[in-house]
Amino acid sequence: ADGFYEYQMAECVYSTSDYSDMVFLLSYSFNKVVDVQFNSTVGKYVGYTEEGVKYAENWNKDQAILQQLKAQVDAFCIPNAQVFDSAVRDKT
Repeated sequence: ADGFYEYQMAECVYSTSDYSDMVFLLSYSFNKVVDVQFNSTVGKYVGYTEEGVKYAENWNKDQAILQQLKAQVDAFCIPNAQVFDSAVRDKT
C-alpha cells in the first residue's frame, strides 16, 4: 500500500544491575529511517538525515526541553527498570 510511516520510540538502555550506565533515547523515524535522536548521555538531539539535522539544530535551542529529557533517566528509566527487573531477574 502507498503511504508513509512515521513514528517515535523511547528506549531505556542499560547493562549493569545498578543502572549506572542507563541511557534514555528518544528517536523519531520516517519510513524506517531514524531522522533525529535525543541521547541523554550526549545531552542533545543528533540528526542522522538532512531533515533530521535541521530538526536537531532547532530543537537543541530549547534548553528547558533538553533538561527535561535528560531527567528522564531518573524519572522514567530507572523506576521502570527496577519494576521490570524485580519481576524477571530477581525471580531466577
